[in-house]
Amino acid sequence: MTRVLVPVEVLAGKTVSPGLMQLLGTVDVTVLGYHVLPEQTPPDQARLQYEERATAALEDLGQEFRTAGGAADHRLVFTHDREQTVDRIADEVGARALAISGVTGDIDSLLVSLSGDVAVDRILDFVIEVIGDREIGVTLLLAGQPEAGSDGRLDTAASQLREAGIDVETSVSTGSPFESLMDSVPNHDAIVMGESAPSLRSLVFGDESERVAAASVGPVLVVRSDEPSDDEAV
Repeated sequence: MTRVLVPVEVLAGKTVSPGLMQLLGTVDVTVLGYHVLPEQTPPDQARLQYEERATAALEDLGQEFRTAGGAADHRLVFTHDREQTVDRIADEVGARALAISGVTGDIDSLLVSLSGDVAVDRILDFVIEVIGDREIGVTLLLAGQPEAGSDGRLDTAASQLREAGIDVETSVSTGSPFESLMDSVPNHDAIVMGESAPSLRSLVFGDESERVAAASVGPVLVVRSDEPSDDEAV
């Protein structure tokens, strides 16, 4: 089954919105509790000091995911490099996507970006599995300067989702992918995008203002570009 990695800064009191937990009820989840350490602090020392409290918080989150209908386990890491750690754990658990938790209630609509050089089939397969048989609408967004075949990409993707029983709308913008994504956020409860999409790294690991922008619009699900190998999947 598809697995989603949900990084949570657990010792900072961060949590996961109920809406995201419900959305991920159709897939397996690994909650990654992480704590970024000062360079001079050894991870083993931090683990001795904080492991019990952090583990208790992760176990509570795991139970909340299970109550919402999903299957969840957890990992706990003390790290000096958040980005490297998230990538490593995503590989280890065979995660197909990462979830950036944002504030949201029930999720009735997804904004799915197909802009840029992304693995469209992987994104669509993920959307179909996450939605399942629930009534969650999708808007497919294609932004940026038109390229040969781009209209066909959107139409083909919409047809694929409709064949899966999903209500689909499409939107085309000639603006920048990032600005177009932000402009399209109203009336949507969460975003799905590909790992190679422009501005992805800034959404996930970028400077504070861009992360706040992402957090303020609800959860963002980032579909990874690489297929986990059998050895990586769990």
